[in-house]
Amino acid sequence: MRLIPFNKLLVVFLLVFTISATGAEIWVSPSGKDSNLGTKSNPLATVHMAMRKARELRRLKDPSIKGGIRIIVMNGTYYLNEPLFVRPEDSGTAESPTTIEADVNARPIISGGIEIKNWTKSTTIINGLKKGAVWVADAPKKAGGLIDYRQLWVNGKKAVRAKNTAGTTMERILSWNHEEQTCWIPFKDKSVKFEPGMEMFIVQWWSNANLRIKNIEVQKDSAKLSFEEPESRIQSEHPWPAPWISKNNGNSAYFLNNAFSLLNEPGEWYLDKKNAKIYYVPRAGEEINSVIITAPVLENLVEVKGTIDSPVHHFQFKGISFQYSNWLRPSQQGHVPLQSGLYLLDAYKLKVPGTPNQASLENQAWVGRPRAAVEVNYANNIQFESCRFEHLSSTGLDLNKGTNHNTVKGNLFKDIGGSAINVGVFSEEAFEAHLPLIIKDEREMCSDEVISDNLITNVTNEDWGTLGISAGFVRNITIEHNEISDVSYSGMAMGWGWTHTPNVMQNNKILGNKIHHYAKHLHDVAGIYTLSAQPGSRIEENYIDKVYNSPYAHDPFLWLYLYTDEGSEGFTIKNNWIAEKKILKNHNGPKGNIWEHNDPYVSYKIKDAAGIRAPYKDLEKEVVIDEKWGLQEMPKPYAIELIGSDFDIEKIKSTLTGFRIVGQELYQWKNHLVIYGKMNQPERTKRKLAGAFPSLEIKIYEDLVYDFQNFERCKDSKPASDWENVVLTANLPTDEKLQKEYVEYHKTQFEKWPEVAKGFCNADFQQLQVFKKDRQLILVISIPKGENLDKLNPKTTQNNPRVDDWNVLMKKYQSGIEGTKPDETWIFLNKVETK
Repeated sequence: MRLIPFNKLLVVFLLVFTISATGAEIWVSPSGKDSNLGTKSNPLATVHMAMRKARELRRLKDPSIKGGIRIIVMNGTYYLNEPLFVRPEDSGTAESPTTIEADVNARPIISGGIEIKNWTKSTTIINGLKKGAVWVADAPKKAGGLIDYRQLWVNGKKAVRAKNTAGTTMERILSWNHEEQTCWIPFKDKSVKFEPGMEMFIVQWWSNANLRIKNIEVQKDSAKLSFEEPESRIQSEHPWPAPWISKNNGNSAYFLNNAFSLLNEPGEWYLDKKNAKIYYVPRAGEEINSVIITAPVLENLVEVKGTIDSPVHHFQFKGISFQYSNWLRPSQQGHVPLQSGLYLLDAYKLKVPGTPNQASLENQAWVGRPRAAVEVNYANNIQFESCRFEHLSSTGLDLNKGTNHNTVKGNLFKDIGGSAINVGVFSEEAFEAHLPLIIKDEREMCSDEVISDNLITNVTNEDWGTLGISAGFVRNITIEHNEISDVSYSGMAMGWGWTHTPNVMQNNKILGNKIHHYAKHLHDVAGIYTLSAQPGSRIEENYIDKVYNSPYAHDPFLWLYLYTDEGSEGFTIKNNWIAEKKILKNHNGPKGNIWEHNDPYVSYKIKDAAGIRAPYKDLEKEVVIDEKWGLQEMPKPYAIELIGSDFDIEKIKSTLTGFRIVGQELYQWKNHLVIYGKMNQPERTKRKLAGAFPSLEIKIYEDLVYDFQNFERCKDSKPASDWENVVLTANLPTDEKLQKEYVEYHKTQFEKWPEVAKGFCNADFQQLQVFKKDRQLILVISIPKGENLDKLNPKTTQNNPRVDDWNVLMKKYQSGIEGTKPDETWIFLNKVETK
């Protein structure tokens, strides 16, 4: 064989891979061959081979790579047999990065799935469905074994694993026996048969669990379920979150799935492992010869993995679609999460509370981390730009351990079973979940990541307790100008550990994000949620609105816009546009947080600026909103009056706790106690109070006859960040004609007596509301916190004599309530200070 001289071989190599202006180019096409040169006219077939060639160019220090290496991927689908593995040797430099990018106007797909073909129509009646209503195909195999999967997509739309309830409906458990590790459920449909592999999906507080059923013992119209290990023990031993039993809100919701006897509804599918068949009931309009049916195979599509001493760096993905990842853990070991999709490896309640870190801690938990379609560990200066993460069964993108200075911008995350993005260590499997993370080697830290201008929509659709963006123990991270919609739980969470003990977290930023249509299935939820101490961190100028109306949430009122949970401290939270001051500060750290101007009065410029910026705004066309689902009713202002004696204030507060009354305050005068705030379902609140205090008379003031709002009525209004309320009460005359006159005057006051509202503006009244029940009135005047009504009130008549005329006119309609002195009309109620 004649050898080519080395110098001539080098010339050929450079001709193939060098483009002087942009660096080396390596081209990939579905119609290419891995034995090709890798030019545009002679492309490779796989990204694997392109990465190998790029690695060789760097190893040889080829001069063509001075401007970087571009692996240009042409349009089409690239099916993986194994994940793409980006190694330290694949690293570039700041001047010469390696980029895997889409060709111009192309949308190449990196797929971990397999297309299932050769479908035929059933020739028998299946579960009462007529002949031909069910399609059947041979289940795909690999290396002689059946491929397992829990998801199926038809023309890119996720099908439903066969279950016992129709549509989005669920049933409710009857009871849970923690000692026996069993659950009783209603069981009236005797067509449902126990089959190996059958599962229970159950909602529990802020999470859900997937439990493999070991046996179903039917007794009349009920059945007792037992479960496989290890999830049986974990499910019944762990204290939070757990199944609940509630007369008020209904027991935990559930459905059974993954059994042939449950296959009876369009859009459902079932994998018969025993007979190696897969069944699907088509939706309307789906024709057997014109659909593409895809099952996921690989759990992981891309792994960027360095070591602590040799991280991967300066590697980029641009315009690439990552599709069809698998998620098998629930089928193999069950899935019982603690929070944010982190599944429990072990968990139990301490008989004697208290740990060295937290004196009152009762629960112990060790967690594992779900797999992701794209996983990044020990890497820096990695970039994902304008990529698409779609049709994925678990997490989309995971920046886990030892990651820093990475950028995720302008990407689409859509139709994902778990969180769109996980970032940072949560708890190592060996460490208890409530411990603060303190590391000795900073190189293990997740820090200085930027997640910006991404659209995250229709995610968390398998594991409902996951999030749009979930950040654990992170430092100097910036999450800004993302849009999140159609999620089952919270929009985003920052922090882990449930402790104010100092840890690695600090200087984290959540800025300018747009979060809407969340809490689709679970409560104890917020648009933005935090845990643990994070000094120097900021949550600013976000827009949070529109909460789904979840029919099966354990607490119908526990939905929030901002939620600083256990140990949270060191945050500045300001100028966030939220539709209502529905926030929760739960056991925050002793150093506290700074709260300023988080309400619907924040500048509309902030609201309009939130979300995705140019040049990525076209992503907004992909937003998913489930209009059929319905939205939470916004709480409205009410006053509830309790009349009696010997008020047990602490018991009243305790009775009200579950109703999550916005701005709840108590005011008292003699035997009158008034509860004021914004609430949902005041009648339900009244019933609960009546049950707890049967001797008290209870009245709801829901007739709001007058409502002055500063931000609506005052020019150039700048509402105060915090208000104080002054509450008064008086009676109208017994003459119903005079009562009607009073109400009519107030209905027309803004038009016929505009000077009165002008006076309220001059006095800087934030709001003034008048409630009426029968002939009794309750007046609420809200003023800036720290101000005094006696100081402000004279400003209402200053250079405004018509207000004096109004006040004289109103006197004939007002008198004192029972118990007042003859010269008393309006009675001031004293605010009840609570612990």
